Amino acid sequence: MADIMGKPMVQHVYERASKANLVSEVIVATDDERIAAAVRAFGGRVEMTSSEHETGTDRLAEVAGRIDADIIVNVQGDEPLIDPTMIDQAIAPMLEDPSIPMATLKCRIRTLHDFLSPNVVKVVSDPKGNVLYFSRSPLPFFRDKWNDLKDDAFCCGKLLCYKHVGLYVYRREFLPVFAALPPSYLEMAEKLEQLRVLENGYRIKIVETECESIGVDTPADLEKVLAKLKA
Repeated sequence: MADIMGKPMVQHVYERASKANLVSEVIVATDDERIAAAVRAFGGRVEMTSSEHETGTDRLAEVAGRIDADIIVNVQGDEPLIDPTMIDQAIAPMLEDPSIPMATLKCRIRTLHDFLSPNVVKVVSDPKGNVLYFSRSPLPFFRDKWNDLKDDAFCCGKLLCYKHVGLYVYRREFLPVFAALPPSYLEMAEKLEQLRVLENGYRIKIVETECESIGVDTPADLEKVLAKLKA
């Protein structure tokens, strides 16, 4: 609901998501009437959900059960700079391979700070683009280089490592399956819900993107977004 240049943040997300070529409709799923009222005010579609959901996936599964769509994209409401291209990139493998239940994005880590920060989720994948693991820890570890890690190794691309971009695409029939799975050990340890999918033997396809966004979790993040938009 934060004001960003005269619009609530959710409106920026809504408008950007609407520009994705592969998206047929954008829906805001919420249990908060204040958010719903703001969305209706700018002409957006809202689906009210239960207030008992523990995760965003549970909320998404509820809404997916009442709409006619084969593929569901989960865009977080705190991503006012989301590039529509990112949404299309994440959807593309789902259209090419109907056996994929879920897809997401990754982008290169460019700073030592991001590599070491537990707030930046790292991801590793196999050569076919299937996720092997997500972690808040540095991943991979670079054992032989650990004592010499410097920013230029990341800025110049000498070390190949990726951060996870929290945009998810689901096959509609997989959403209730995912939501019904109990929280898993690694998920609870890392506080990363997507690990529940891997621990239960399901595949997550991951696509590299050059685009980056800024998730707004703090007032400082909001200032970064404002500065970028003004620039």
